[in-house]
Amino acid sequence: MELNLLENYCIETTQAEPDLLLELIEKTYSDMGYPNKLSGKTIGRTLKLLTSLMKPKKALEIGMFTGYSALSIAEGMPEDGKLVCCETNPRAIDFAQSFFDRSPHGHKITPIFGPALDTIASFEAEANYDFVFIDADKRNYLNYYESVVPLVRSGGLIVIDNSVWQGRVLQPEENSDHAVAAMNQRILEDERVENVHLNIRDGLNLVLKK
Repeated sequence: MELNLLENYCIETTQAEPDLLLELIEKTYSDMGYPNKLSGKTIGRTLKLLTSLMKPKKALEIGMFTGYSALSIAEGMPEDGKLVCCETNPRAIDFAQSFFDRSPHGHKITPIFGPALDTIASFEAEANYDFVFIDADKRNYLNYYESVVPLVRSGGLIVIDNSVWQGRVLQPEENSDHAVAAMNQRILEDERVENVHLNIRDGLNLVLKK
């Protein structure tokens, strides 16, 4: 059976997102450029399931885009949870905020405009994040990983999307290809963490801080 048929089957047999997220997807495709940046149903529901299990009080997202993954994360967080989202596109922030304002989970989310590495550098040395989701520019993937590991508490989880980067990690050519491959190798060798690398959609690397 073809792989894409199996992938579609898994998508179809995963429970649906809330109606607001379905509307967000539709509006992203009609109103925004590069709608393929959306994480997608399988990743979104995985994020919601993971945060429902972990119940993080303090979470960080690097690369918010139009807010699909942020709302998925916030959906599983406790009522008093706080999710900080780094994003460099002001139009995407405005778009996302319009949906946060309509969501029962939107009050948990705080978007911050600017390069994520600058934002992270402004955090306190021991931020004790429970959960981090990385889904931004691939050229900085290794830099993002190295910057957040010290800020995550023991037992905290780092989730990295696009970790197989459309298969380009197998034969890296562009800077982004090399960066994603280097990050995966660094995680494999990093004694501060343990991980499982899943071939879901475009790859999902789950990293637990020891």
